[in-house]
Amino acid sequence: MPAQKRRPHIDIDFTLRRIFGKKSFRPLQREVITAALEGHDVFLQAATSFGKSLCFQLPAIVDCGLTLVISPLLALMNNQVAVMRAANVRVATINTATPYSQRQAIREDMSCGHPHTRLLYVTPEYCSLDYFRNLLRVVHTHRELARIVIDEAHCISEWGHDFRPSFKQLCFFKTEFPDVPIMCLTATATAHVRAEIISSLGLDSEKLRLFTTSTSRPNLHYEVRFKSREADHYDDFLSWLRAVHARRQSDPERVSALQAAGKRPDSISGIIYVRKRDDCESLAIRLQQSGIGAKPYHAQLSNAEKDATLAGWVANAEGYEVVVATTAFGMGIDKEDVRFVVHWQIPKSFEGFYQEAGRAGRDGKASVCIMYYGREDRDRDIRMLNEEAAKINMGVMRGSVEALKTRAKSLEKLVEYCEATEKCRHVLIAKYFGDADAAKMPCAWACDWHKDPVGLRRRKDRGLDSEEWCATQREGWDEDGWD
Repeated sequence: MPAQKRRPHIDIDFTLRRIFGKKSFRPLQREVITAALEGHDVFLQAATSFGKSLCFQLPAIVDCGLTLVISPLLALMNNQVAVMRAANVRVATINTATPYSQRQAIREDMSCGHPHTRLLYVTPEYCSLDYFRNLLRVVHTHRELARIVIDEAHCISEWGHDFRPSFKQLCFFKTEFPDVPIMCLTATATAHVRAEIISSLGLDSEKLRLFTTSTSRPNLHYEVRFKSREADHYDDFLSWLRAVHARRQSDPERVSALQAAGKRPDSISGIIYVRKRDDCESLAIRLQQSGIGAKPYHAQLSNAEKDATLAGWVANAEGYEVVVATTAFGMGIDKEDVRFVVHWQIPKSFEGFYQEAGRAGRDGKASVCIMYYGREDRDRDIRMLNEEAAKINMGVMRGSVEALKTRAKSLEKLVEYCEATEKCRHVLIAKYFGDADAAKMPCAWACDWHKDPVGLRRRKDRGLDSEEWCATQREGWDEDGWD
């Protein structure tokens, strides 16, 4: 099969301005896009604020043929599809929410071999269906399958923080379409995870173009707030938020400018991540009762409710200041002015923490990332991991012990991050992801340790229960006990 058709001369700067409304590329974006247009396989690991979607959307617009985008999250797909349609790009998605008539139209478009659709978003599960693979074969036979994009590529690896078995079947593409370039995108992959992704997909490491950016986000202020067992930290957060409101209203020039633009001078956009759906509702109600514009966002809400919340929050509408959400919220959403991200409890993984915190400050302006950490949350997670491992070993629960080991190690490192009082938070994050220049991460007092190391140790001693981990809890980290 000959190589796919390529356009010899493309003005990507013009397309960047006309379609995306941006004056210039961010560092490394041009190189990634050029490699994609030259037909290379590409692996891009970059922080949340990098603009990874542009690196496959722009080539899809200027190149010939269909770009297939595989994504694990419906919210992410729907958001990107809406943005592309607003720019008059021929884009479509097939997922569980796609009406039958639209599915038929997409199938007919592909079955001719020369689809008008430039970008097609699907789930990894959809890629395993025989009839869909047959449609791709038709498109490929006509040399119209431009590239295959795998978003959130860490899901391929059992050592990734969000492993999904359906991603393993994506090795089909290199076997069936060896001449079609593949682009892998992720914000959270260690060296081990990267190697497994490349191997699982059958990519030629010698021909692959690998792009990695620093984890450094110097505009983000990382802070851990310690809580004792059974303590309610709502008052602590509310005091902090009201203090922020007061500071923003104390600048007369800023207040006048915001009022002239029709915006509330004390409004500040943020996300609070919680672990349970019930917590979304209860915390949002408490904030509303305290005069804070807060809305819940979780899977049990109707699509209409979620769409209204998302639209109001993105537009900074009154009453939509804070979204209290479960972890899926925010992925793929192009909102640059998120000024704070708060984790109400310790997240399930280091990667999840970094990805979610990274949704703050995408405009490069100072933003705050606060995590409330208590050892009771840690102990609960260890206990749940041990229980899951036992059930898998007994055959009463399906799953991968290897994936559990990964989650346990990631959680262990996140606990170490929370408990650390002797190192910069930015350095700790960079070391976890294997940044070559981890020790040189810029911070400029943008973390609680740099700002007040003595006070940090004092707050830890005062906030956490004094007892040490018991031996049975510590064994929860020992993967040998799961074999």
